[in-house]
Amino acid sequence: MADSDPSNLIRIAREDGDADIAQPLDLGARVRELRKAQNWTLEQAAQQAGLARSTLSKIENGQMSPTYDALKKLAVGLQISVPQLFTPPSKGQVNGRMAVTHSGQEATKVTTTYEHALLAEALTTKKMLPYRARIHARGIEDFEGWVRHDGEEFLYVLTGQIMLYTEFYEPVTLKRGDSAYYDATMGHNVISTSAEDAMILWVTSLS
Repeated sequence: MADSDPSNLIRIAREDGDADIAQPLDLGARVRELRKAQNWTLEQAAQQAGLARSTLSKIENGQMSPTYDALKKLAVGLQISVPQLFTPPSKGQVNGRMAVTHSGQEATKVTTTYEHALLAEALTTKKMLPYRARIHARGIEDFEGWVRHDGEEFLYVLTGQIMLYTEFYEPVTLKRGDSAYYDATMGHNVISTSAEDAMILWVTSLS
């Protein structure tokens, strides 16, 4: 079912970006970053945490490893939990990524069962794969088997009416404005039950 399997889109999307390699957390840099996010000086942050300024300075510069008691004081002073001290921020914090896809400018992938219009294709290393689909299939026999792939999936019916078939549930009819969220590793297929091809919005997780 190579020509009718949307999981090919998922595979291609996952291969768009380079693999991320987790880097060791620099606790001192993390504390400094959290302090600066509050716009506090060393003196202000030390006062908030109930620590000596020299102690906080040494922690930020990697000159000493704080005790658990000091970590608790830091967390309280910075208004976060202790685990958040060891949670690395997302790259660049607010990375400002954005992609606009104007109607009619989508990249399309046509199969015997679906016609996909890929959205936000310019963004690589996405965590979600959004696409609009025109449903050509009119019967479950149009498929060679279940479609299944990693991740979770959300669909929203834009026009027409569909029948959502899943491996572990009874088929369900969905009309314009209806939606479904499901585990995409479970076999699933969608057919149009309206006179014209139904249109749906699909969003699939990639991580």
